[in-house]
Amino acid sequence: MLRRVLLILLFLVPFGVCQTKHPFTFEDMMALKRVGDPILSPDGNWIVFAVVHVNLDANTKTSHLWLIPAGGGDARQITDGPGEDGPQWSPDSKQILYTSARDGESQVWVSNFDASAGGGLTGEPRKVTSLSTGADGALWSPDGKNIVFTSEVFPDCSDDACNRQRNDERAQSKVKAQVFTGLLYRHWSTFKYGKRTHLFVVPAEGGTARDLTPGDHDVPPFSLGGQALYAISPDGQEVAYTSNIDEQPAASTNNDVFIVPIAGGTPKKISTSPGSDSTPLYSPDGKWIAWRMQKRNGYESDRFRLVIYNRQSGAIANLTESFDQWVEAFAWAPDSSRLYFTSEYHGESPLYKVAVTGGRVQKVADGFFDSPQVSKDGQSIWVSGQTIAMPSEIFVVHENGKGGSMKTQLTQINTPVLSQVAMQPLEPFWFTGAAKAKVQGFLLKPPDFDPHKKYPVKFLIHGGPEGAWGDDWSYRWNPELFAANGYVVVTINFHGSTGYGQAFTESIVGDWGGKPFEDLMLGLDYAERTYPFIDKNRECALGASYGGYAIDWILGHTDRFKCLVSHDGMFDTVSAYGTTEELWFPEWEFQGKPWTNRAMYEKWSPLNSATKFKTPTLVVHGQLDYRLDVSQGFELFTYLQRLKVPSKMLYFPDEGHWVLKPQNSRLWYKTVNEWVDSYLHK
Repeated sequence: MLRRVLLILLFLVPFGVCQTKHPFTFEDMMALKRVGDPILSPDGNWIVFAVVHVNLDANTKTSHLWLIPAGGGDARQITDGPGEDGPQWSPDSKQILYTSARDGESQVWVSNFDASAGGGLTGEPRKVTSLSTGADGALWSPDGKNIVFTSEVFPDCSDDACNRQRNDERAQSKVKAQVFTGLLYRHWSTFKYGKRTHLFVVPAEGGTARDLTPGDHDVPPFSLGGQALYAISPDGQEVAYTSNIDEQPAASTNNDVFIVPIAGGTPKKISTSPGSDSTPLYSPDGKWIAWRMQKRNGYESDRFRLVIYNRQSGAIANLTESFDQWVEAFAWAPDSSRLYFTSEYHGESPLYKVAVTGGRVQKVADGFFDSPQVSKDGQSIWVSGQTIAMPSEIFVVHENGKGGSMKTQLTQINTPVLSQVAMQPLEPFWFTGAAKAKVQGFLLKPPDFDPHKKYPVKFLIHGGPEGAWGDDWSYRWNPELFAANGYVVVTINFHGSTGYGQAFTESIVGDWGGKPFEDLMLGLDYAERTYPFIDKNRECALGASYGGYAIDWILGHTDRFKCLVSHDGMFDTVSAYGTTEELWFPEWEFQGKPWTNRAMYEKWSPLNSATKFKTPTLVVHGQLDYRLDVSQGFELFTYLQRLKVPSKMLYFPDEGHWVLKPQNSRLWYKTVNEWVDSYLHK
């Protein structure tokens, strides 16, 4: 009997297929490990990186350090404490520093590294800092003598005892009121409580930390991640850093680059652009400091150029003025003759290089890359790479010296999970959009796609608005997860998107509901005409941030969708101005302030079309969202309810502009997908 059953199974299962992959689930996504940036050891032999492990049941994210030989091999976890992040090598490659809250507050720790037997940490870790305000973002000086890091302190405190006392007083006080005397008293998702981020330096062997940047300014200013905003000179004698010292930083993007002796002293401003100058990085030979530069103050989406500063003459040279793309993360070649960088282009982020003498920017490799690190011989570049169907892993790109290159994936940390799930590749398409411009869109099919069937559509709208969809991974708005339960996902990189030249990016300024809305509708029209498997009678549009604004605009300007999802959107442009923190944003996008250009704010306010609202809408907002205050979500939901439009609100008291906690994220995906299903799967 058993033999007969086995024979039947052999006929049922196709030859060579061991098991059937299943559609991607939220639990699969939480099982993935989140791989950080590669950090190359000075001897060129090892790559250390942080990996975030998610525990869905415990509702936690914990970072640990991993290691892999630079030439390839097995990646191994080398720490297993309460959490370790921000690894950096000592100049002799014999120690690794990192930050950890293993005894309470986040501090800098150092462990010895043993290169034998596959590499690993040995002995007990050594605690380097003990500030009551904690430590983060540590860098080891190239001479090995010092460690530079950041800490949030009260600017009028001269020592840690003062900071400790002030923190204790606030924690113990029964009065939680605050008094503000200026703007930017809260930012992104936190109140500042009068604190400033400062740069500190401590001897590598430990000791008393010194404040390198005292004063009532943040050093560095707030950042959502990416390349470090400060660096140490090759001789270990100087620190270059980013700061904004404008009188009203809430309305200014004029970050500048300063230098200060690591022994302490008066900072010197070396950048000259009225726009943002940030992410300084010394050349290995010490002759130059490179950084990213924008020309215009108040415009956070001005083009990022790559400039170099001659430390002897003070001259600044722009290396990418003729390169009409944004420079993102960059790194020096070891001989200081050129720089490598990544840049968004048509839904990807290829690797490029440019000579220190200027000239033509050359593409090195296609892909969606970030965080380059260059080998000692200058022929290999380690990067983090991703696709829409794979979160970040570490790759190495080898140049062949003849203008070509080869990329190799070094880590396979998430293969055990991804090998079990069915996903589809991203398919690009182009169409004629607003102003007869060529506009790019993307389509993603469900995992078990059948070309003879009709599928409902989830139409995703990106935020920014100066952002873009592409062949990259996302945990917050994951197209593969949206497609997994039987949907076609369509996205459009409308006017205002990045990666298509600066003029295309800037075309959204003063035109929020104009060309972008036209592109969205024309792009969906094109997809409906081109792909016969799309069911144009079952479509739902979803968006966050500017995408949420676009949903609110859609509410009053078309009835083509069966349902909508508006997450952290701008509903009333005038009240949004008074409740946001980064005032440069609305002042640039709407070309003035509400009292100087009220007509522009009113023209593009979704509220003014409320009488036309009909489409069932799910509203999502977080209490801690200070970019677009929660009042915007409450206002929209109130209008929908009073207009008797079918609506629901998902409110997070403990989230900001992004939903980050694992169980909150699960509720978000569940609520959003059930809302869409209720209208498209009837």
